[in-house]
Amino acid sequence: MNKHYKVLAVSMLAAAIGGCAVTSQPIERAASEQRAQEDLASMFSGQEPLSAPLTLHQAMARAVKYNLEARLKVMEEALAERQVDLSRLDMLPRMALDAGYAGRNNVSASSSRSIRTGTQSLEPSTSQDRDREVGDLTMVWNVLDFGVSYVSAQQQGDQRLIVQERRRKVLHTIIQDVRSAYWRALAADRLLVQIDQQMERVDQARQNSLRMSEQRIGDPVQSLGYQRALIEATRQLEQQRRALSLAKTELAALINLPMNTHFELAPASDSYPVPTLGTDMAVLEQEALVNRPELREQDYQARIGAAETRKAMLRMLPGLEFSLGGHYDSNSFLVNQSWADYGVKVTWNLFNLLSAPAAIDAAKASEEVVTLRRQAMSMAILAQLYVANANLQEAARQFATSEQLASLDQQIAEQLRNRHKAQGIGELELIQGELNLLQANLRRDLAYADLRNAYGQVFASVGLDPLPEELSSDQIDDIAQALANREAEWQAGKLSVDAGLPESTTP
Repeated sequence: MNKHYKVLAVSMLAAAIGGCAVTSQPIERAASEQRAQEDLASMFSGQEPLSAPLTLHQAMARAVKYNLEARLKVMEEALAERQVDLSRLDMLPRMALDAGYAGRNNVSASSSRSIRTGTQSLEPSTSQDRDREVGDLTMVWNVLDFGVSYVSAQQQGDQRLIVQERRRKVLHTIIQDVRSAYWRALAADRLLVQIDQQMERVDQARQNSLRMSEQRIGDPVQSLGYQRALIEATRQLEQQRRALSLAKTELAALINLPMNTHFELAPASDSYPVPTLGTDMAVLEQEALVNRPELREQDYQARIGAAETRKAMLRMLPGLEFSLGGHYDSNSFLVNQSWADYGVKVTWNLFNLLSAPAAIDAAKASEEVVTLRRQAMSMAILAQLYVANANLQEAARQFATSEQLASLDQQIAEQLRNRHKAQGIGELELIQGELNLLQANLRRDLAYADLRNAYGQVFASVGLDPLPEELSSDQIDDIAQALANREAEWQAGKLSVDAGLPESTTP
């Protein structure tokens, strides 16, 4: 019989284990398709329509408002704010509420026995009902736990400020990326039409040459050489077109436009104004060491480390615990079925005396590491600033050279057109001259885009915020105007030390 019981027990155990087995099912394609449709609908929803040619600052404004990475940082900042609120609740006393029903299948009875004679001194009796209702409401507050929770809430507040600094960093990077993509897209708008026209002209010249070869007109070697030169010209034009064709796609991704959206850029001026710095490098150095989000994040990390040292020291102290509770028991044998109790006691974990010195040493070592990391980062930031300034000076020189070459190629192309009209040169020479002019214009426009990018990189290296702390509204035009105003202030040498920096707040 025991054998049958063992078999039954093993079978029941196997069935229980099999029922608890967890299997993961692959996501069906229909669910993925639905998710894709929902994401596409939400990614581009609620955006202001793009009804006019896009300016640089409007592109920046759209990136600030709609870029998904920037929106993610906003949500992370909101989450950090909620976590600060949650950490404040940890400072409240602990309160527990219990209510329920208790019963048993027999009477809870007992008797007593004399410790001297060993005989029963009291017949079995009970002082408790078999079924009863109970309830307790107890509040406990430990002063030491309150102190530790207060310091932890301060640390959580610093973590929220760190999230704000990381959001500033993302915003600086996005605006700088938009600046670079916009100027390259503007160069593409200027030159793609010319490239397409030139490619059509080269193709027409090739077709004419092929017809002459088929009719056996002229020297075959010269004809083939002419066709080869035209194909080489086509290859160069295709390379240039490829380099420019993706600029708008990159810009559309940064400002969160659907990839198939056709949009126009605001026409650029025929002139190429060269931006110049209106601030000494010494001032920019000071601003960089004050404003850069990475350094401010390390400042908050240092405060968090110092708070960790205070927490380790607090845990060495004894805790004073206050308790207050209300109770109810439906037991009919009780004289008082409801009552309140209170108490005060001292708690002290003596093992904290052993571990606290090591914890304090570790926290102090962490503070020293943060300090050294901040100093190393400061040196790297100063190097970035001087590299950005050197890139600006070099970009200005390269643009000046490219502009001179474009001017010379323009004059040469005009002379070649005049000679071609007078039938002094062949079409291949004219095409080659115009191709040289097109390449010179491309190099000039790309050099100018690099110049504008290098100019913006200087201020990004300083860590200046492109937006004020408060905006009149969140409309694209208002954000764009604020961006333009701030950039004009920078160019005039007006750098605001506290611009955009969040105030330090503690719980």
